[in-house]
Amino acid sequence: MVKIYQRYVVLLYLKNFFIIFCSLEFFYASVDFITNISKLPDSANLQFLYVLFNLMSAVNYTLPLSIIFAMIVSKFSMIRSNELVSMYAVGITKNALILPIFFTALILTFIYIALNFTSFSYAYEYKSNLLKYNQILSTSSDLFLKYDGKHVYFGELNPLKQDVTTVKIFDIKDNELQEIISAQKGVFIDNAWVLEDVEIIKKPKIDENLSAKLETVKLPFMTVLEKFRPKIIENAHLGQSSLSIPDAIDAIMFFGKQGINIDSIKTNLYLIIFFPFFAPFIVVIFYYYLPLSGRFFNLALMSFIFVFAALVGWGILFVLGKFASNGVVAAEFSILLPIVVLKIIALILYRKNR
Repeated sequence: MVKIYQRYVVLLYLKNFFIIFCSLEFFYASVDFITNISKLPDSANLQFLYVLFNLMSAVNYTLPLSIIFAMIVSKFSMIRSNELVSMYAVGITKNALILPIFFTALILTFIYIALNFTSFSYAYEYKSNLLKYNQILSTSSDLFLKYDGKHVYFGELNPLKQDVTTVKIFDIKDNELQEIISAQKGVFIDNAWVLEDVEIIKKPKIDENLSAKLETVKLPFMTVLEKFRPKIIENAHLGQSSLSIPDAIDAIMFFGKQGINIDSIKTNLYLIIFFPFFAPFIVVIFYYYLPLSGRFFNLALMSFIFVFAALVGWGILFVLGKFASNGVVAAEFSILLPIVVLKIIALILYRKNR
């Protein structure tokens, strides 16, 4: 059963969170819009979409900071009104007060991670497309890739529509061309590419029959290249690492089998899944160092110190993430290790205040 003080603390925290979150989102989007307004398309609808995608991409930065800042603002508000010391006076422990905030911050973090299972992850890409090409969709041309021993050529790929024009698949075994599969159009359906109006040219083994000719087979449809997702193809072509969680996992499995370096994709996956947890752990750590009363402290200065410390901590972790993306430091050391350390510190402080 939720107690009255728990409900009060959570509602106060959520109110401050949404105020701070909306303010940071509005500030980020406004500055970006003013900076790039001359590059935006003339269409009001596209400008609206640009702002929307910009707000979505800004969540990566504003959400964790809002989670931390909301706790700082909420607790200093309770200190100023003497609510915090009053709750301690009636027997409510420090641990009992931080748990509702911690679990709320944890839920907000899980919501953010869940969003990255969807196209939300590509908001920055869509925003960039509007800025560069005045359209949401972008196509990649003349892609030549290797997949499961086959060499694949795509004339033009649209990752969002998941279709392709001009497909050629060269099946090579033992350094010898076996067959060529050609099609003018293909669509990615049910985790595989379905080609239309397919032509298969099979090369006979010359050493067996010197008079053998090329064999041509035509099919209305053909299913090929299973699990070769459009986003994986685009990632391999453009060298991008910004992927949704399902696409990142598929890319790691695919490129790992091909013997291709997956460090940047693995780093992106760690940043999406593990990096956001620094915010709830920082919330717990900061909470135990907050003053009990404003009588002996300059609350304005103290709040500034905590906000500054939050920004510095976030900045250090952000830079470590960039180092991992560039291959300077292993992702396990620059992303996972700091999160584990923060978790251990938060757990030690929690147990000390039992």
